Amino acid sequence: MASNSATGTVVVGVDGSEASLEALREAQRLAEPLGADLEAIAVWEFPQMYDGYTVMGIDGFKERAGQILHESVEKALGPDNNVRTRLVRGAARQALIEASKEARMLVVGRRGHGRFGGLLIGSVSSACVAHAHCPVVVVHTPESDKTN
Repeated sequence: MASNSATGTVVVGVDGSEASLEALREAQRLAEPLGADLEAIAVWEFPQMYDGYTVMGIDGFKERAGQILHESVEKALGPDNNVRTRLVRGAARQALIEASKEARMLVVGRRGHGRFGGLLIGSVSSACVAHAHCPVVVVHTPESDKTN
């Protein structure tokens, strides 16, 4: 487990989904009484390319991820917030597990944009629960609770 100061940082994964917005709200609720900082992380990567094929329109992935991160934080917590934001290039599960090394707590939504309808928990949140270096909170959204 990470060796952090008494207050530490609550890290939350953000992908723009309703689940990640609810995770942001819950992370803020958890961070405040702990006196912890709040850091929202969005992860982006270029699409997979195959020999002989050219991916059209690969410019702007980082910029779009940054826009989604900014809009999500503002939508979930309002324009006047003290959330640190960070963009990470790579796979979401690895990036969040790495971020958990320096976190007091990691907060993720139950399922993000990559969800498969029958899953009870998404692959990213499942990997975080299994491999994070700090406690993990998986946040359910009212909409997902109604459908399952």
